[in-house]
Parts: sequence; structure tokens; C-alpha cells
Amino acid sequence: MKTNNTLRSLAALLLGGAFLAGSYAVVTTVHASDQESKVKSIGLTIDDRPLANNIKLGTSFAPVVKKVLPSVVKVEVKIGGKETSVNAPNLPNDPFFRQFFGNQFQFQGPRRMYTPPEHGVGSGVIVTKDGYILTNNHVVDDATELKVTLNDGREFTAKVIGKDPKSDVAVIKIDAHDLPAIAFADSDKAEIGDVVLAIGNPFAIGQTVTMGIISATGRATMDLDYQDFIQTDAAINPGNSGGALVDADGRLIGINTAIYSRNGGNQGIGFAIPTDLAKGVMVSLIEYGKVTRGYLGVMIQDITPPLARKLDLKSDQGALVGDVVPDGPAAKAGIQDGDVIVEFNGRKITDSRHLKLMVANAAPGEKVPVQVLREGSLKTLEVKVKELPGSDQLAKNDSSNSQDSDTLQGVAVSDLDSQAKQQFNIPEHVKGAVVTEVAPDSAAAEAGLKPGDVILEINHHAVKNADDAVKLTEHAKSKQTLLHVWSGQGSHYMVVDESKAG
Repeated sequence: MKTNNTLRSLAALLLGGAFLAGSYAVVTTVHASDQESKVKSIGLTIDDRPLANNIKLGTSFAPVVKKVLPSVVKVEVKIGGKETSVNAPNLPNDPFFRQFFGNQFQFQGPRRMYTPPEHGVGSGVIVTKDGYILTNNHVVDDATELKVTLNDGREFTAKVIGKDPKSDVAVIKIDAHDLPAIAFADSDKAEIGDVVLAIGNPFAIGQTVTMGIISATGRATMDLDYQDFIQTDAAINPGNSGGALVDADGRLIGINTAIYSRNGGNQGIGFAIPTDLAKGVMVSLIEYGKVTRGYLGVMIQDITPPLARKLDLKSDQGALVGDVVPDGPAAKAGIQDGDVIVEFNGRKITDSRHLKLMVANAAPGEKVPVQVLREGSLKTLEVKVKELPGSDQLAKNDSSNSQDSDTLQGVAVSDLDSQAKQQFNIPEHVKGAVVTEVAPDSAAAEAGLKPGDVILEINHHAVKNADDAVKLTEHAKSKQTLLHVWSGQGSHYMVVDESKAG
């Protein structure tokens, strides 16, 4: 949870029992150009008709609830215990203390502490008949065991298909057939004032339905790279995370994710990830295990009223270009400092956050029309979108979802860009893939690999970027991996032995 000192309120992730943090994979959204075919191949049901605006007070939603309840599940999470090292004042090396603590107690230097296993409860939504379930990243992140309970009482062990901390979307799967998959609505057609129902497992008391309206759209309230929340006053509480926000026809329009609260409970301000955002991430995770985000190569900002006056703009709609990356896609297309991007790929741009979402959803290599306002005149330019550099990748998401021949389980790597070099104090001459996450209970952690290390070689093959690192860990002939690693002021070799894993 995060404290907002100004509002004295909490932006709480809605996981009951335990609040989870950290991640081992970064993924992205599938692109509009091929999303429709992927949706059909996965088996998602799409119903994008506009919602009928004829709801009357006194209307019973019982038929809608009966249709939707079977699609919403309880997700029970177990996080294994961890051993950590903490610095504490040295106890006197005295026989008086040893008679109580014994000789095995460490009296000098760092102490080894063991964190017991944790349990949490969240929610999920069945999206395909063969067992794919949409939920939040913060529900399943760090989980060592997942159990899914259906509305009819059946229990299944689930595995993580993929997670995206940048949008807080995750996909898990159970081994089942003919499940009651929910239909997707077009969240872009949802309007402020539409009636919605929130369904989940608040406080782990059991499946619960609450009603409200859409209070706002396009909210950005959390520390996420990609967010476009639907705000609702339907009562949602800890444990609702990953549950369904549905319209009056019982179609999924959002995944309940967070609340603003002064006391940790519902106060009428809840947030859900819209299905248009969640669907793209989900399809990519299922189809590819990872996705790439589009990259434009501009520094952008919102247009404030003072800026609009100074720049002689008639509207505050659009994204103002403050800087253009040399030789980037935008620069090559002719976009300049001071341009206002008002349309991207045929869609109007409201602000910088909106443009960021649109660019991320563009496929690398795709040529996209971009309309800019320059000195009072509209110009249409064509930009060839590139892949966003520096996206974290994981050798494989988790052992339950990986092939037996893949290695370096639980290791996340990223391209070694200028930001990573500055963050980890890495010299300019070092080339490779920087380690961003290492699972504490992995063989890589036992071998000494840690965040900030740079993988130079894998089994004597040079590593130029994150893609190289991932490819060199796939279909390995041996579970023993030789790494040439830069760490601190020099490089060294290490062997990661996963032959004894599990």
C-alpha cells in the first residue's frame, strides 16, 4: 500500500490476507492490428455492443448476477518462507548469553532471519472455456502455490502463465474444460453514469456482489507505467483484487484492482483496469509469453492552461513534445520540439498519458499516421514505430509454466541502456544484459547472481541484450549454466546448477 501525504488516504491493492510486492516478468500489450485474430484463436468471447441506456430504479439484477457468478473465482495464494540477512547490533560474546541462545546462534556480523510462509486471497475471472483466468499481478506475484476455487465448489491447482507489473495484469490457468467463460464488453464504450456490478471475494468471506455506477474514466492513480482506470463507487474491498467489474448486461468491462481509502476499507472510490487494456496484455501473455511495446522517441507533457496561452493554442487537448530523441522514430518522421500531437493512428489524443498508451499498443515496425499541430497548422506525418528499449524479460515466468529444457529460472533481465547503467553504476564499456530480479529461492541466487550484475556470456556465447540472454537459456542441453558476469568493479565466472531444482 502507498500513503498519500496530501490526501491522508491509502491507494490500496486489494489483496486479502497479505499484500504482495515484487515481480519476475515484465510484459506488454498485444497490438490492434493482429489482436482480433489472436482473440479468436484463444477463445475469448467479445460482445462490443453499446450498453442499453434504459435501466430503471427498482430493476432486479438477479438474472445478470446468476449469469456472471460462475465466471468469478477465488484465488488463494501461498508465498514460501524466505531466509534473509539483516544487520543488527552484535550481542556480547559472553557465556551468559550463550547459555540461553546456544553456540549455534550467530553473535557477530549479520543475522540470518527466516520469514514464515504467507497466505493471501484474491479473485479472478474465467475468460476461456479451457481454463485461462484473468487477475491482477499483485495477487499472484511471488506466489509459490496457487489454488483456484470455482463458484460450484470445485478446487484446482493453478499455474502462472504470465505477469505484467507495468499494468498490474496477470494470467493464470487451471486444467479444466467447458468452464463458464465471461463475455468481454468494449470498455471504450462505457460511460460515466453506467450501472456496474463488482464481484469478488472481499476479506475472504465468500463471493460478494455490489452495485454502483461508473464515476469516472481514464484515471491514473497508482505508480504504474500503463494505467487507464475506470473509477466506480461500487463497494470493493481487500480480496476483490482480480475480480470482475461488469455492466448491466453482465459483460466484463474491468478487473477490480485498487481503492482510495483512509481506513483500508471501501469509501466509494474504487478502480478497475479496463478490459481493452487488460485484454491486450492477456492475449500477448497467452500467445507469446511476452509482448513488445511501441516506442516513439519523444519526451511529452500535458498542456496546462498557461502553456496553452503561451503557445497560442485553442485547446488543452493533445500531448506537447518537449524533446525528440535523435535518430528516433519521431525524429526520422519529422516531429519537432514544440509540436502538439493531437492524433495517433486515427485516434484523438487527450493528454500525454493517453498518447503513451496508444504508442505502447502499436506494433514495432508498423507505420502509423501521426497528426501534429505546429504553429497553428495541422500536419500529418508517418512514423515507423520501433520497439520500446529496456523492457524487462524473464527466461521463463515460473517453474510450473516452463519447459524442462529451459534454464536460469526466476531470473529477469533487461537491456543495458543508459538508465540501467546509471541505476546500477555500470561503466560505459560494459556490454550485455543487466539482471533486474533474481528469485530468492532460485539456483541463480544460490550461485551468487544478484540484481545489478551484467551477464556478458552464457555458456561462452556473447550476450548483447536481453533477447540474447533469453534465447540462450531456451532448450538448453544441460541444467548447468556457465555465466560470465560483470559485478562491481570487475567480471567473473559462475555456474548456475539447476539439476537439483525441485
